[in-house]
Amino acid sequence: MQYTHPILYRDAQLIAIHKPSGLLVHRSEIDRRETRFALQEVRDQIGQRVHAIHRLDKGTSGVLLFGLDADSARAVSRQFEAGTVQKRYLAIVRGWPTDEGEIDHPLSRQYDDYERQPDTIAPPQAALTRYRTLARVTLPYSVDRYPSSRYALVALDPITGRKHQLRRHLKHIAHPIIGDATYGKGQHNRLFTQLYGSQRLLLACTELSFTHPYSGMPVKVVAPLSDDFIAVIHALGWALPNF
Repeated sequence: MQYTHPILYRDAQLIAIHKPSGLLVHRSEIDRRETRFALQEVRDQIGQRVHAIHRLDKGTSGVLLFGLDADSARAVSRQFEAGTVQKRYLAIVRGWPTDEGEIDHPLSRQYDDYERQPDTIAPPQAALTRYRTLARVTLPYSVDRYPSSRYALVALDPITGRKHQLRRHLKHIAHPIIGDATYGKGQHNRLFTQLYGSQRLLLACTELSFTHPYSGMPVKVVAPLSDDFIAVIHALGWALPNF
């Protein structure tokens, strides 16, 4: 079966698609039983080889960028490594964060189960996320010891690019992302499944801005929210954010 993904941007060197939640970027020991990968599906869709530039977690939807040749992929990858790529995410989180703020919290290097850890563990790396709260709601459902439950829609700008940075940072400030089985709260995840049928991580990459490796011109790629994310936003009584 051939899968078709919406193409958000394409030129002679680069292509960006809208990755759905639940799709791995490439083959990984993280999920050995998985048979679908964005890298192969985009290759099959356009009929040519593509090169991974960055990663989105399996549960995260939104802008996913590939190079159409190895040199272009390496050039943009270096921008990610240098921290010059601007990224915007949207997430639904537990609780009511402040109107805006920064999460300046170093993060240790994380290793997957299949990776060999060094004998000497490196110190935590600097990590910074800026956020802005767009909407809030209180639901009349008891979770834990509270008679009602609060949730918020937040815009997130990761200034650094550490592994699982947004998920770990939001857990750090006690506002974990809904649907996060690793860093979130199972009771809240189950509530959203029961109320809205949501079985995904409610995190989406909605914007990616970088410098084109050949023209030197700025490129901004925008992804609309996927239907399953929009359905939850509407169910909570919120308006869709402007992109």
